Amino acid sequence: MSDSPNEIRDELPADLNVTAFVGPYKFPDNSRRRIPGVIYIVIAVACFGLWFSQHDAKSALVSDGFLAAAILLTVVGLFSLSASWRMTVDEKLALVHATRAVGFAVGHASAQQVWRGFRSRPTWRVMCYSAQEPPLQRGLVLVDAIDARIVECLVESNPER
Repeated sequence: MSDSPNEIRDELPADLNVTAFVGPYKFPDNSRRRIPGVIYIVIAVACFGLWFSQHDAKSALVSDGFLAAAILLTVVGLFSLSASWRMTVDEKLALVHATRAVGFAVGHASAQQVWRGFRSRPTWRVMCYSAQEPPLQRGLVLVDAIDARIVECLVESNPER
């Protein structure tokens, strides 16, 4: 085998290199949505103030679009504020609650953050496999990321075995 510089070799991407691991990933909290929500509302108040002070003067710079923008930004800002839930359950705690819910010893498991409903309530979707090799059972558990209640739990025998 030659190690010539022209030889094409497979290489692991830098973001998957385990030797460069710097620590566990921390999922961002949904409460960060408050920042843009407040910004939208502040801009909406400014747009409304400009429209209110200039709409009678028939200004060439301020039109009824400022009122429409103020209404739209207010709606979007209020939605951002209402969807800015503070998460109290991280993925590790969600795995613990999912293990209790499925009722079998869990081998492999993974958690994914999803959102439910109009107000985007954060939820952990946890997929669990039993500890046997190959797994005899699998479960899908939805754990609320705010109050840790089990939203749904589905357990079945593993069809892949």
